[in-house]
Amino acid sequence: MSTSTVTVTGMTCGHCASSVREEVGALPGVSDVEVDLGTGAVTITSTDTIEPAAVKAAVAEAGYQVAE
Repeated sequence: MSTSTVTVTGMTCGHCASSVREEVGALPGVSDVEVDLGTGAVTITSTDTIEPAAVKAAVAEAGYQVAE
Protein backbone atom coordinates (compact mmCIF):
# COMPACT_ATOMS: atom_id res chain seq x y z
CA MET A 1 0.00 0.00 0.00
CA SER A 2 1.07 3.53 -0.75
CA THR A 3 -0.14 6.71 0.94
CA SER A 4 0.32 10.26 -0.30
CA THR A 5 -1.09 13.61 0.74
CA VAL A 6 -1.74 16.70 -1.38
CA THR A 7 -3.23 20.06 -0.46
CA VAL A 8 -6.27 21.13 -2.46
CA THR A 9 -7.30 24.78 -2.58
CA GLY A 10 -10.79 26.20 -2.87
CA MET A 11 -12.81 23.60 -0.98
CA THR A 12 -15.31 25.28 1.35
CA CYS A 13 -18.01 22.72 2.15
CA GLY A 14 -18.87 19.05 2.44
CA HIS A 15 -20.03 18.95 -1.18
CA CYS A 16 -16.58 20.22 -2.27
CA ALA A 17 -14.86 17.50 -0.28
CA SER A 18 -17.25 14.89 -1.64
CA SER A 19 -16.54 15.92 -5.24
CA VAL A 20 -12.77 15.66 -4.72
CA ARG A 21 -13.15 12.32 -2.91
CA GLU A 22 -15.24 10.93 -5.78
CA GLU A 23 -12.90 12.04 -8.60
CA VAL A 24 -9.67 11.00 -6.88
CA GLY A 25 -11.26 7.77 -5.66
CA ALA A 26 -12.03 6.82 -9.27
CA LEU A 27 -8.33 6.68 -10.17
CA PRO A 28 -7.05 3.14 -10.82
CA GLY A 29 -5.59 1.53 -7.71
CA VAL A 30 -7.01 4.04 -5.21
CA SER A 31 -8.56 2.26 -2.24
CA ASP A 32 -9.33 5.21 0.08
CA VAL A 33 -9.45 9.01 -0.02
CA GLU A 34 -9.68 11.12 3.12
CA VAL A 35 -10.36 14.86 2.87
CA ASP A 36 -9.68 17.31 5.72
CA LEU A 37 -11.82 20.28 4.75
CA GLY A 38 -10.20 22.56 7.35
CA THR A 39 -6.66 22.17 6.03
CA GLY A 40 -7.39 21.12 2.46
CA ALA A 41 -5.33 17.96 2.96
CA VAL A 42 -6.33 15.03 0.76
CA THR A 43 -4.78 11.72 1.80
CA ILE A 44 -4.82 9.03 -0.85
CA THR A 45 -4.28 5.34 -0.10
CA SER A 46 -3.58 3.14 -3.11
CA THR A 47 -2.23 -0.25 -4.09
CA ASP A 48 0.52 1.42 -6.15
CA THR A 49 2.05 4.87 -6.34
CA ILE A 50 -0.32 7.27 -8.07
CA GLU A 51 1.23 9.73 -10.51
CA PRO A 52 0.96 13.35 -9.30
CA ALA A 53 -0.32 14.42 -12.74
CA ALA A 54 -3.23 11.96 -12.43
CA VAL A 55 -4.13 13.35 -9.01
CA LYS A 56 -3.96 16.93 -10.31
CA ALA A 57 -6.19 16.01 -13.26
CA ALA A 58 -8.75 14.33 -10.99
CA VAL A 59 -8.80 17.31 -8.62
CA ALA A 60 -9.18 19.66 -11.61
CA GLU A 61 -12.09 17.54 -12.87
CA ALA A 62 -13.77 18.14 -9.50
CA GLY A 63 -13.24 21.89 -10.02
CA TYR A 64 -10.31 22.54 -7.68
CA GLN A 65 -6.51 22.83 -7.78
CA VAL A 66 -3.64 21.06 -6.06
CA ALA A 67 -1.52 23.62 -4.23
CA GLU A 68 2.05 23.83 -5.51
